[in-house]
Amino acid sequence: MSTIDSYSPPGNLDDLDDTGRKVWNNFISDSVEQAVKGPDSSKVLNDSPRSQFYDLTKTGTAADAQQATVTWTAFPRRIKVSSLSDAQRWQRADASRDVQDEYCEWSITRDPTSGKITKVMFTCEGPEYWNLLAQSDPAKVLQLYQTHISPDVKHGDLFGATGTYQPRNRWNDSTTHGAMHLVQVNNTLGAEIELAAAATIVRVINGSELTTEPDLVQCSQYGEPERNSDPHIGGAVNALARQKADISLADPVGLYFDDLKTDGWVTPDGSDPKGYWTRQRGDAVHPVRFVYEVPQSKGFTVGDITINGSPIQYGAQIADYISIKLTAVACRFGQSGTPPQTTCVQFPAAPTDATEAAKHISALSLQGYHAAPHPISRTRRR
Repeated sequence: MSTIDSYSPPGNLDDLDDTGRKVWNNFISDSVEQAVKGPDSSKVLNDSPRSQFYDLTKTGTAADAQQATVTWTAFPRRIKVSSLSDAQRWQRADASRDVQDEYCEWSITRDPTSGKITKVMFTCEGPEYWNLLAQSDPAKVLQLYQTHISPDVKHGDLFGATGTYQPRNRWNDSTTHGAMHLVQVNNTLGAEIELAAAATIVRVINGSELTTEPDLVQCSQYGEPERNSDPHIGGAVNALARQKADISLADPVGLYFDDLKTDGWVTPDGSDPKGYWTRQRGDAVHPVRFVYEVPQSKGFTVGDITINGSPIQYGAQIADYISIKLTAVACRFGQSGTPPQTTCVQFPAAPTDATEAAKHISALSLQGYHAAPHPISRTRRR
C-alpha cells in the first residue's frame, strides 16, 4: 500500500510556489478529514462518520485500486426541466452565472455589429484555488486575468480598495465580461469533497438496500436532486461503497472537462468543428479551462456554425454537448466492515423551551467565536 506525498493543485497547474502548494495540500487534506468526520451529530443525525472515505496522504491505496470516472452534462438540468422550449432554456442559462450549477460556467463574446457569437469561455476551476492564489501571489492572479479575460483588467478591478480578492469581480461575475473561475454558490471543491464522502454511506432502509440515484440523494441529503451532477456523483460513489471498498477522490482533486461532442455540428467551410475547442488551463487529462473560438483567418465566426441545422446563438447550445467529470479511486474491495445506516439523514428540531433555546444559541455563538478561520473559504454541502 502507498500514500501520496501531497495533494497536487487542480489540473496540475503550476501557478503556486512551494509554500502555496503546501497550503493547498493542507486545505484538501483538512477538507477530506472533515468530510470523513462528517457533520456535528447534534445538528445532523445519521450522516457520520464516513469510515469508507479516506485521505490519500494518510492512508495507503491498496494494490487492487480501481479508478471510476463519473461524467455528466454541463448544461444545468434544473433550467432544462423548468423551460418550455430549447430557445427559452438556452436564453435562461446564458442570462446568469447563478443558474450554471453543474460545475461549469461560461461567458459569451459577440461581434458588436452583427451580434454573432465570436467566442465562449468555459471554466470549471473551483474558487478555493483562486482565493489561495490571490493570497499568495496577487500579481499572478492579475497576469492570468489579463491573459485569459482581457488585457484591460486592472489590479483594483480584482482586489478593490481593501486589497482583498473579490471572486465575483466585474471580469468574473457575468455571462458577458469573462469567466475566470466558478462563482455559482454550489460550484465549489468543498461541496465536491463533502458530497463524495457523504455518498460512501450505505443505506439499508426497512430491510432494503438503497441503490437508485433518486433514493440515495433524498435519503442521504447530499445534494440537489434536480441537478445532473449531484445524484450521478453520489450514485457512482455509493455503488463502490456497496462493494465494501474504501474510497477517495483521485489526485489532483478537482472538477474537470471530460469532452465536447460535435455530432451534428457543421462549419461553413467543412472544417472539423471540434478543432475550435481550445484547452487553456490544466493538463490534457485534467483540463479546467476551454475556449470555443474560430480564428479570424477562417473568415467565419462561432455564430456561423450550425448544430443540427440551427446556428449557434447561445453559449448554452455548446454546453449541451460538454461533459464534466470527477474521478474517484476505490480499493480494498470486500474488506470494509462499516455497517450500513438504517435511517435516513435527519435534522433535529430546534428546542422549543425558551431556556433551552437560549442555551442552544449561546453554544452556537461560542462555537463560531472559537472557530479559527480557514485560510481558504469553503462551501459546505447544500
